[in-house]
Amino acid sequence: MTSPLTGEQLAALYDTENTWAADDEFFLAFVNERPDTKVLDLGCGTGRLTLAIAAAGHRVVGIDPDFDSLAAAQRKPESGNVDWVGGTSSQIPAGESFDVAIMTSHVAQAISNDDDWAQTLEDVYRSLVPGGRLAFDSRDPAARVWERWTPANTHGSYTLPDGTTIETWIECTALESGLVTMTEHRVRPEIFEETETMILAFRSEEQLRNDLPTAGFTVERVFGGWSGQAVGGAQGELIVIAVK
Repeated sequence: MTSPLTGEQLAALYDTENTWAADDEFFLAFVNERPDTKVLDLGCGTGRLTLAIAAAGHRVVGIDPDFDSLAAAQRKPESGNVDWVGGTSSQIPAGESFDVAIMTSHVAQAISNDDDWAQTLEDVYRSLVPGGRLAFDSRDPAARVWERWTPANTHGSYTLPDGTTIETWIECTALESGLVTMTEHRVRPEIFEETETMILAFRSEEQLRNDLPTAGFTVERVFGGWSGQAVGGAQGELIVIAVK
């Protein structure tokens, strides 16, 4: 179904809903542990973090399958400092090697098919130099955060740069095998209402610790929060650091 919102408006809505936060600080600090690195940002979206990493002096390739998001990223200041690629891990530029790879904003969960997830890890592993590091975030299924993603808890109203006001909310349904359907409602009062549904994979710490070595990685650390908390803390995150 074609959205009544333009691709530019959808990208602007994403940026309005998702502003710089503790997770961005974590990943930027992670990349900055080593100066002048070559960074792969897989699932870069509209480039909020990608551009900050480039501004910090790193060489960055940003990859995303959503071409409207990439177009929005390329309209932002200093976007010429990043190489933007449309696609998934299969479009990681051949022959290029990276010191660091990141997958942020829980993009790992959007890769809900386990075969696709395994292929993604293999592709990233292959693209890293020996000793290269991967960092990504996923939500801890033990926290059952989807139970709090109700219309009442997630309702928001956002005004886009072009003056359009959009109301949004989320509802979720838990499926089998750690999968959750998440449906976002987007409403422009008295004009239109649309929904977009995606399936998210809530993989346990144990599963992630098994998946990464299968692809060749060694898991260094798994944090439960953006300040280095242990898994099982109130933030309900699984922040994985692995090395090739």
